[in-house]
Amino acid sequence: MPWICSTILFVFTAGWLILRLRCGSRYAALRELTMEGLRLRWLGEPVLLLVESSRISRYIPAVMFRIQRSLQRLYGPRYSAERTLLFMGEMFSYSWLFFVGGSVITLLSGEKAGITLGGLLAVVLPVAMASDLHKKVRMREQDIMLELPELLNSIVLLVGAGETVQRSILRCVQSRQGDTTHPLYAELLKMTAEWDGGYSFQQAFENFSKRCAVQEVSIFTTTVLLNYRRGGADFVLSLRDLSRILWEKRKAVSRTRGEQASSKLVFPMVVIFLIVIVLVGTPAMMMLKM
Repeated sequence: MPWICSTILFVFTAGWLILRLRCGSRYAALRELTMEGLRLRWLGEPVLLLVESSRISRYIPAVMFRIQRSLQRLYGPRYSAERTLLFMGEMFSYSWLFFVGGSVITLLSGEKAGITLGGLLAVVLPVAMASDLHKKVRMREQDIMLELPELLNSIVLLVGAGETVQRSILRCVQSRQGDTTHPLYAELLKMTAEWDGGYSFQQAFENFSKRCAVQEVSIFTTTVLLNYRRGGADFVLSLRDLSRILWEKRKAVSRTRGEQASSKLVFPMVVIFLIVIVLVGTPAMMMLKM
């Protein structure tokens, strides 16, 4: 086993050094690309070259498609291919680290557990990273769904008071300007920046819908674009009808989150129940033996 670990350690280290030399400045442009959660960019460039040269996307097209689609929903369609490559590099960089770390532990201790645990983590962690990415997308969609009816209600009130749709949206964004972390208002802020940059109302609104990538936002965008030129009572009435639909969907999302929160409490409750049984039952068993 030690010689196997020595071979793995040598191959992985030498391979990384060779790929590092071959990379050069090939991925220099990707270093400035904003993406949350990347901690191994310095280590990942040789892995990026390996991912590209091996054309791994041919072997796992469904996985690559899901990852790219999730990244598009989080960061938009621009640079989605580059972000997918960065994410894959991060995943395999962790795998590389765990394999090397497991080999080092086995060499130092002489136990097989090190390489076994390293190999297991090298497989499990990339899967967990992809699962966490998809979870972030679902949470983002739910956050948008929960806030959209509130936004629509504010627009209905402002339009009913005589404001234009564009001014109503600007007022809603300005009232939440300090809350740029919320995905809905972050996208609305980008939309208002596009208005200032020369985009028409229709173009900016369509781009907003594409960036959100949520069905309910698409319905909201279509309703506004079809009716905002008419104005008057018809426009307000159509927004109120849409508001009722969105509130029902918000209730469904809230129920889903409540069920998920209650299901997460089941395991701690079972553990606490078992601890209580042990604490209560142990003295009783000791008394019976006496």
